[in-house]
Amino acid sequence: MLTIDNVRLHYGAAEALRGVSMTAASGKITCVLGRNGVGKTSLMRAIVGHHKLSSGSISLEGKTLDRSAPSERARSGIAFVPQGREIFPLLTVRENLETGYAGLKRADRNVPDHVFELFPVLKDMLGRRGGDLSGGQQQQLAIGRALVMRPKLLVLDEPTEGIQPSIIKDIGRAIRFLRDQAGIAVLLVEQYLDFCRELADEVHIMERGRIVHSGPAESLDRPEVRAHLTV
Repeated sequence: MLTIDNVRLHYGAAEALRGVSMTAASGKITCVLGRNGVGKTSLMRAIVGHHKLSSGSISLEGKTLDRSAPSERARSGIAFVPQGREIFPLLTVRENLETGYAGLKRADRNVPDHVFELFPVLKDMLGRRGGDLSGGQQQQLAIGRALVMRPKLLVLDEPTEGIQPSIIKDIGRAIRFLRDQAGIAVLLVEQYLDFCRELADEVHIMERGRIVHSGPAESLDRPEVRAHLTV
């Protein structure tokens, strides 16, 4: 579904990504791990078009996205749940979900049933303002909004950050459903090692803008691999 080929990205003179290559397959969960400041969020924002590449290429289903605007990438099937959620606090839950309609044809402008099946609290709070929800509920809203877009690739940047354990379990179940039942390619950035270990099919570990380890989730059990994640 997604192919990242030798991607480099700069902020001025600082190089944030240094020749990153990886793939994410349909019906698989691919997890990117690493300490703070190693380039994980820069990679996610490059994928969705928020940062321009210095070199390299990003493709979706074999189609190069390098010159595509974020809105074009969304219409192509990429949905992004950013770190910090970034919901609209003054809009209701219903209105936040409906912002996902922007890239859809008129006939598809509805909230899929599985959004409320995965996150029933959203159905109960449709009339409440997004800013009145708890952090965990806002995270569920952010994921629900992304799913309204009927994505082929779902990009999640640290969805468990600051979330209570019961909602982390709900988010984990939702991600599994999207992989196993909907066949979506899921690209997950995480610092919560156990969450990634339980969910991921493939893992990639970043250091200083590079991928230093790639392998199955079980490889996280090896001491030499875990050493890349210790502070």
